[in-house]
Amino acid sequence: MTKATGTFAVTSGGEEPYEELDGGLKLTHASGTQVFSGDLAAEGAIHWLMLYRSDKTAQFVGLQRITGSVGGRRGTFVLAADGEHDGTGSRISWTVIPRSGTGDLAGIRGKGTLVASGGREGVYELEYDFETQPRRASPEASKDPGLDRD
Repeated sequence: MTKATGTFAVTSGGEEPYEELDGGLKLTHASGTQVFSGDLAAEGAIHWLMLYRSDKTAQFVGLQRITGSVGGRRGTFVLAADGEHDGTGSRISWTVIPRSGTGDLAGIRGKGTLVASGGREGVYELEYDFETQPRRASPEASKDPGLDRD
């Protein structure tokens, strides 16, 4: 696998609570955009579902769309993300969602991390490679059973 590294900056964001729970827990939906520099030259858009605890820490999951270039290839792919906020900064684990790549990034697969120690900037790592053969449906799977009547 090839390792892409660099920095990112949050360019916009918003958050809306959708449920308050006993014990100071709060559920929110957050969304935003980012710009990635370094080995990944791209823009990102993220949607998070977040659980805040009374101590201001949080656990969150989301999907992040990346559009740009990595390793000399251009296109779009989607990351599944799982993160933890300790009250001052966040650490996120990424996994490329299989078959989400488009353009020259079709077949991308991989995983990585994103770390924001506080503020609107941070660093990322993404270890990635590409499937050697695109997945295709077998000819039998694409047959319409209604056409094989005698």
